[in-house]
Amino acid sequence: QVQLVESGGDLVQPGGSLRLSCAASGSILKINTMGWYRQAPGKERELVAAITSGGNTNYADSVKGRFTISRDNAKNTVYLQMNSLKPEDTAVYYCNCNADTINILWSRKDYWGKGTLVTVSS
Repeated sequence: QVQLVESGGDLVQPGGSLRLSCAASGSILKINTMGWYRQAPGKERELVAAITSGGNTNYADSVKGRFTISRDNAKNTVYLQMNSLKPEDTAVYYCNCNADTINILWSRKDYWGKGTLVTVSS
């Protein structure tokens, strides 16, 4: 019902910046919370940042002050601006949204993108 497509992952040197984008499409009635998660090798998936439809944000302590999440509701798109990147930020970053949809029945559920790889290395 909802498809999420991430973009922006790349190889970047420590201290560099990247901007991730995630565009949602489908039979969307409303997108509630949108967020970015990441999973590094050998580690559990963790929340990086989230943003509500009203613009309230939440960040993992490890990225606070370095990353900024934002959204464009008109485009159903969420962004993650990542500055001062560290090697420990290396992970596959996944876009997530909680969305309301209706075609046959109304539904509210979480949707996930396929992920985009961010590698921070010299």
